[in-house]
Amino acid sequence: MWRDVVGQSETIATLTRAVSDPSAMTHAWLFTGPPGSGRSTAARAFAGALLCPSGGCGECRECRTAVDGTHADVDVLATEALSIGVAATRDLVQLAGRSPSVGRYRIILVEDADRLTEQSGNALLKALEEPTPRTVWLLCAPSLEDVLITVRSRSRHVRLRTPPVAEVSALLQRRDGIDPGMATYAARAAQSHIGLAKRLATDEGARIRRRDTIAMAARIRGVSDAVGAAADLLHIAEEERDRTLDSRAAAEKQRLLETLGADPSARTQPPHIRAQVTALDKEHKTRATRFTRDMVDRALVDLLSVYRDALVVRSGSPVALVNEDARPVVEEVAHAFTSEGLLGAMEAIATARERIAANVAPLLALEAMAVSVQLPTRR
Repeated sequence: MWRDVVGQSETIATLTRAVSDPSAMTHAWLFTGPPGSGRSTAARAFAGALLCPSGGCGECRECRTAVDGTHADVDVLATEALSIGVAATRDLVQLAGRSPSVGRYRIILVEDADRLTEQSGNALLKALEEPTPRTVWLLCAPSLEDVLITVRSRSRHVRLRTPPVAEVSALLQRRDGIDPGMATYAARAAQSHIGLAKRLATDEGARIRRRDTIAMAARIRGVSDAVGAAADLLHIAEEERDRTLDSRAAAEKQRLLETLGADPSARTQPPHIRAQVTALDKEHKTRATRFTRDMVDRALVDLLSVYRDALVVRSGSPVALVNEDARPVVEEVAHAFTSEGLLGAMEAIATARERIAANVAPLLALEAMAVSVQLPTRR
């Protein structure tokens, strides 16, 4: 059951004990950990173990359907919006009030509990304060601080850590059949983010986009370069957004029209159909906004890794580089900046990430960041 939960021995021990020992079980769990650590993977494995007659064999129907989210007693909320609304939360609370259909528990999994607003969090409180017997809440978020204090105070905390590169590489080889060399490169470049590591290992376009992002650190030598780099970073994110979401949005719109019995080729649609199409278009725009921000943030994490590596090179530390494959870029940056300058560049990138998360226009945040990380003029 736990074979895809890598590098989390303490977490697995805690959850396994809860499955077998009722005194160690509680009605609400909060899984936290850095992006790519496997929060939702651990939560789904826990759901399977709770529903499995054998406590998590990993092979039976209960285990398989719990993991893929199709079990009758497992309800999953994984939003693609910027926040989780009150209506969606109330729907979950109603589901939580029902008895299990076929298993020992009814399990509600919220993959983005950090996106609960104050209003939607309040809608959830009653279910957490007065739990329905045999209902279990599994909440996932990057950190405790990202979750409303009223929610996290009513949940048992399980913290996941960043898994070792070697274990992520081994997972890619075992689970996805990735070549050992590529698996190790992807795990290291993704900084042990399991989902991103798989993408880098299987998508050449993703590897090219990352390489282009890393190279920017060595070519920002003036304000014009900075402005151009900021535009390039945003363009890379938007290009990835369009490549990933456009065909999906078109397919969803086609399915909606077919479900409503509408003619997709008609120039105009009846009012009730137009209203639903408009709502779907709004959902697509919200999804695109979040996706773009996520892609920009990922690019900034990749860029940040260059300055981290440069600091390692300057200090002479034996720590492995994230970007060993781009060592010439790392060394050029290391020689151009002082250690203080590298820390300043890292701080500028962190500030840009915070600003974008706070809804500052990405291009403005990226331009301010890029100006701050110009390579110093050599004397």
